[in-house]
Amino acid sequence: MSYQIHIGPNIRKSPYFDATVAEGVRSFSVYNHMFIPGNFGDPEAEYDRLLTGVAMWDVAAQRQVALEGPDAARLAQILTPRKLAGMKVGQGRYVPICDHEGWLINDPVLLKLAEDRFWLSIADSDLVLWAGAIARERGLDVRVSEPDVSPLAIQGPKAVEVAAALFGDWVRELRYFWFRECDLDGIPLVVARSGWSKQGGYELYLRDGRRGSELWDRVKAAGAPFSIGPGAPNDVERLESGLISYGADMRRQTHPVNPFEMGFGAMIDLDGGHEFIGRDALVAMKAAGLARRRVGVVIDGAPVQGNQHPLDLMQGDTVVGYVSEITHSRRLGCNIGVGLAATSVPDGAADLTIRLPEGPRAVTLAPLPFA
Repeated sequence: MSYQIHIGPNIRKSPYFDATVAEGVRSFSVYNHMFIPGNFGDPEAEYDRLLTGVAMWDVAAQRQVALEGPDAARLAQILTPRKLAGMKVGQGRYVPICDHEGWLINDPVLLKLAEDRFWLSIADSDLVLWAGAIARERGLDVRVSEPDVSPLAIQGPKAVEVAAALFGDWVRELRYFWFRECDLDGIPLVVARSGWSKQGGYELYLRDGRRGSELWDRVKAAGAPFSIGPGAPNDVERLESGLISYGADMRRQTHPVNPFEMGFGAMIDLDGGHEFIGRDALVAMKAAGLARRRVGVVIDGAPVQGNQHPLDLMQGDTVVGYVSEITHSRRLGCNIGVGLAATSVPDGAADLTIRLPEGPRAVTLAPLPFA
């Protein structure tokens, strides 16, 4: 069954929207109140391009929350339990964001552009409202805003060649999550070695939304010798690689998760002496120990078509967790998924099932990543 999504003024369009339409985009989703491409008509070719070549993605919906002013660094630290001391200008860090009860409400990359200027490159939630409220209530001297910044990703093993063709060989030396401010013949950018795949690549943070089509065309031309093509953040590759998707794997409103359950324990510095939201709750959660753990699952039977909501993970008649997203992996030759399982469920449990529209399917737990 196919569905349509209405393109109206209530959902924002990306600076690359017209370019993606010209490229033949076939579906959109909505992320951070903005249209984001879903696919361009050939998902298998888009997957293959990501794993063996290079793809370009409109990820402008990965919005930025800017913290600027004398207290910007203090606010950044208050927002995350990960200790930020020693972070350098030009460096990014993956940071869990928790509410006062210790539940995850986002998992952005924090970019330090100056001692008094940071961006949070966020997943799908209204974090700008949260950060702004925290700053105002604490009387901090900091401006919180959503700037005119729109990422365009180039991902895949040949992404480095495309980036070098655009900017020069200095991009080869960028470490993962590090970035540099630059311009491309007057187009203002931040170039970061990052992206939502395990295949390697870059994100080009466009700083002038009027020039989206121009940047798209420049990247397309530079990538032509490497057979670049359009695509979108790839759910099959993300599941194979065990990447976390806020909104799919957890969401505060519907399936709350704490950072220890998602494997962020090494980033939670409870003894660092720094101030951050949710500290007391996280101390209590750590002391209580894990009740659930993040797992992969392998699903028996014919290829699955994906799911529209989390699926209960059953052990006999008892719910022992949930599977957040499933897919068929052509490369691995099986159905896979990710979710949370009770820590009481052993790795080799043989009586686990999920229920699909056509009926129950047996599942087994598997380590992450799958490949």
